[in-house]
Amino acid sequence: MSGQDDGLLDDTGFLLAHASGVIVRMTNARLAHLDLRVRHYSVLALVCDRDGLSQRDIAEFLGMDPSPVVSLIDTLEARSLVLRRPHPSDRRAREVRATPDGRAMRDRARADVAAARQDFLAKLTPDERGQLLTILRNLALDGSDPGRPDRVAISDA
Repeated sequence: MSGQDDGLLDDTGFLLAHASGVIVRMTNARLAHLDLRVRHYSVLALVCDRDGLSQRDIAEFLGMDPSPVVSLIDTLEARSLVLRRPHPSDRRAREVRATPDGRAMRDRARADVAAARQDFLAKLTPDERGQLLTILRNLALDGSDPGRPDRVAISDA
């Protein structure tokens, strides 16, 4: 590695993005036997935890553009893992609900996600893992992002 590249090793944004890429690849490899990827799992897990969310709420909570979220939901719906219905209070919106098969798939996938996380964090002590989680929560939930997950208002629409 050249001296010019060394600056990236001190760049928090680069390191976070790189670490994210590593754990996503590890998790995707673990989920492959279920024909899922991290993004599918994220949508499915969220819908299982919060049934009846609108597609817009899902996109906002996950910090994604709505178009790819609709595509992910299309894939999950084609596999009968979720279903979409007109939202009860807004005819323009669609709510997303997990099916029993979707809940079973989320439960199977959860073990694979946990195993990938365990592998990824294996170099850290239990105390360091706890510190990392605390630090990431502080960074992600610091108030500077109006779309942060703990502040996303789940709308009636």
